[in-house]
Amino acid sequence: MKVLHVITSLDTGGAERLMVDLLPLLKDRGHEMGLLLFNGADAPLKEEWAATGIPLFELTHPGDIEDKWATYGPWNIVRLMKYVKKYDIVHTHNTACQFYTPIAKLLSHANAKLVTTEHNTTNRRRSMGWYKPIDRWMYNRYDAIICIADQTSKNLEQHIGHNSAICTIYNGVNINKFIKPVKNIDRQERFAISMVAGFRPQKDHATLIKALSRLPDKFSLQLVGRGETEQEMKNLCSDLGLDQRVSFMGMRSDVSDILDRSDVIVLSSHWEGLSLSSIEGMASGRPFVASDVEGLRDVVAGAGVLFPQGDDEALARAIQELCENPARYKEVALACQEHAKRYDISLMADGYDKLYRSLFK
Repeated sequence: MKVLHVITSLDTGGAERLMVDLLPLLKDRGHEMGLLLFNGADAPLKEEWAATGIPLFELTHPGDIEDKWATYGPWNIVRLMKYVKKYDIVHTHNTACQFYTPIAKLLSHANAKLVTTEHNTTNRRRSMGWYKPIDRWMYNRYDAIICIADQTSKNLEQHIGHNSAICTIYNGVNINKFIKPVKNIDRQERFAISMVAGFRPQKDHATLIKALSRLPDKFSLQLVGRGETEQEMKNLCSDLGLDQRVSFMGMRSDVSDILDRSDVIVLSSHWEGLSLSSIEGMASGRPFVASDVEGLRDVVAGAGVLFPQGDDEALARAIQELCENPARYKEVALACQEHAKRYDISLMADGYDKLYRSLFK
């Protein structure tokens, strides 16, 4: 069947990464796939997309991917209408896409089934009580609502009430791309910490940077990603005298190699869904340390190390203990790697394929 995914852009982010990795697998399962971007500006993942051979459509072509007015303007509803009418299934991601697509379907009198993926356990909309009726209206327009983790499903139901369209299909990554042998850190003198995450309010880079300030000089930090809070974090590094120990690496296409050169992988967040970067980090043969928050807790518990959200002292202690105990280091790294295998992207593709087909039975 013909399936169109709709997402804001192919800029940095887990959902964007999924488009590049997941849609070719769905194509292999017999679906005619397409991808529609609200913002068609150049972005790192667009270069990879070209190799998929899947059609790419763009609603706007602003010169700057940060041009929010061009990206989120309501006129995109009209532009969406012609696409909604051409597909059997329209599958949305991100808020504006989720909200505008049902309106476009109503106005165009299209017959497409609507599917959306909920990528986080919470979001800023849910703190605004007046927005709840709008969310309920929006989600009730969907034939299927995919939540990427069990806690994501529970939280969404608490927000909008019971909805029979809600189901859970775990996020996945190409595990084989990230699995590497566990390092032997016995007598190692330098230790590299890495975090792969966009610089946005959801992520808690500040706690990790503060934790680094508590660690000896032999520890360094690599931050992969970009975004609106990046300059704030650079200022924090300067204030703490960490400029020589922290590398802001921007967007990278060689994340698996960066993880391989790292000693400990951290994801410090205020909230998560089922983070792809957490699965990648756990698969890498390095110990994975994460904030004890919904979404991360479900994935990491029993394998990696959790620390209280925002507690930089506890995070520094967890990192140092791992690097000072080679046996513990190996134990955690192996447990993380084994646990990550549960989230291979092929299992996710099977779940999406089964769901799509069920909508036409």
